[in-house]
Amino acid sequence: MQLVQLQQAQRRFKDQGIGLAAISYDSEAILKDFAERQHITFPLLADPQSEIIRKYEVLNTEAKGMQQGMALPGFFYIDSSGKIKEKFFEDAYTDRYTANNVIAKLFPELTEQAARKVDAAHIGLTLQQSDQVVVPGSHLALIAEVSLGRDLHVYAPGVKGYLPIELKVEPAAEIKLDQSTYPQPKILWLKAIKERVPVFEGKFRITQDVTVSANRDLIRSLGQGKTISLQGELKYQACDKTTCYMPISVPVGWQVQIVPLDFQRSPEAIQTGRRPNDGLTTPMNVCC
Repeated sequence: MQLVQLQQAQRRFKDQGIGLAAISYDSEAILKDFAERQHITFPLLADPQSEIIRKYEVLNTEAKGMQQGMALPGFFYIDSSGKIKEKFFEDAYTDRYTANNVIAKLFPELTEQAARKVDAAHIGLTLQQSDQVVVPGSHLALIAEVSLGRDLHVYAPGVKGYLPIELKVEPAAEIKLDQSTYPQPKILWLKAIKERVPVFEGKFRITQDVTVSANRDLIRSLGQGKTISLQGELKYQACDKTTCYMPISVPVGWQVQIVPLDFQRSPEAIQTGRRPNDGLTTPMNVCC
């Protein structure tokens, strides 16, 4: 599914001057079969001895038996000089960033999913998400985009003595809450009280990463798929040069459709002599 998502997002990477390649310890025959079945047009590189995987230091050392030699799932973003600029990897074999989530982190302005405006006092609030349709194990991003008028600010996390803005998503059985990300705050000098405080101004994003469970119970219960609702709240206190308004709590929510994994395997004939598995193991994806 990760490679299929990359294929679907290939144009968006290309528009930024970024090429794509995926590296797996599978044989050339298995990769060729998969690419033809899934209409993958970017390079899939065979690394049957895991030499490249080891050089990039992403070998899954816990994988045993037929899976020995596979890479941890993830992405490298490499510039034209060969320098690694960003790295998006998971520790668990079952969990992996979606291609759209990587795009959203590298180029936030390219988040493509439909935006939904929410009424909120003193601020503009738009909810987005990196993906609307995912498979078990997907690592996606829920996004709250906030815009503040001139002279307005909200306090950043870590502020002392004031109410910081906070995006809080409620736990759900189908997901794991990961790290939430706030932008770098601006330090504001409050002349009246001679104090410096961290704040956000203008337009900014708060991102809550979540990972869809890959446990067997969920996978077996999917059938043709299911839609889950993720609920939460955005708490903040908006202030201008003279007034701090009443604290606000705004309900927020996103819907995510979970679809079954593709378990189709490569023909048994081309698996002979190389770890017969699901036909395509964990890829290491490179965008540069």
